[in-house]
Amino acid sequence: MMIARIVAAVILLAIPAGATAKWIGSAETRLVESTAAATTENQPAVAASSDVEYCSPELKKILRRVLMSCGLVGGEAARGCQPVQAKNVATMAGTDFNALFRPMKDRGGIIQFDKDKAELDKEDLALVDKVFADQKGASYFFVVARASPEGSVTHNRDLSKSRAEAVMNHLKEQFKDPDLEKEVGMLWLGEEFAQLEDEFCQWRRSAGGECGSKTTKELNRSAFVAWIDCQL
Repeated sequence: MMIARIVAAVILLAIPAGATAKWIGSAETRLVESTAAATTENQPAVAASSDVEYCSPELKKILRRVLMSCGLVGGEAARGCQPVQAKNVATMAGTDFNALFRPMKDRGGIIQFDKDKAELDKEDLALVDKVFADQKGASYFFVVARASPEGSVTHNRDLSKSRAEAVMNHLKEQFKDPDLEKEVGMLWLGEEFAQLEDEFCQWRRSAGGECGSKTTKELNRSAFVAWIDCQL
């Protein structure tokens, strides 16, 4: 009889202990799940898999330097970056700098200007609008303007700056985007840095006709425009 009472008492004590252990285990599970959910929510967005190919560490480094050093975001909005600054920002050869942007040809275009001109014609405007409208969630729109080697260094710096600003001014008038100056980054490179090579003929261009090694002057009377959707 005594043994039966002892066994019953042990069983009665075991029931709340087991329930408590089960509740603790359930609580631990809920804590782990909630922590995992919070971690997932707080993780930064990652570029889409289609963007990973060109969002190299080298390109991201250049983007950060440009954004910080050339006033493209914050500070003097859309101030832009001139040739000497661009060299310091890039810290690489012009061909290597251009190579970073080469994979973006399907996301960009080359706006070709007449010699010694900075005005946008109908074909230029159509291509700017087409490229800019195709944002696809990207954060930054780059306008990288150049000049062909004719004329003085100073003149070509000013000319390439005017070409970049012509694109920017059109975007302001056409799209009325309140965040435009935080999205658009301008570099004007004159003739001094990162001249385009004939393989950039493969980009969409606002001017038709021949494009190749014999026409690189015409190719560099230009501004290339492209959305860059790397997550920095």
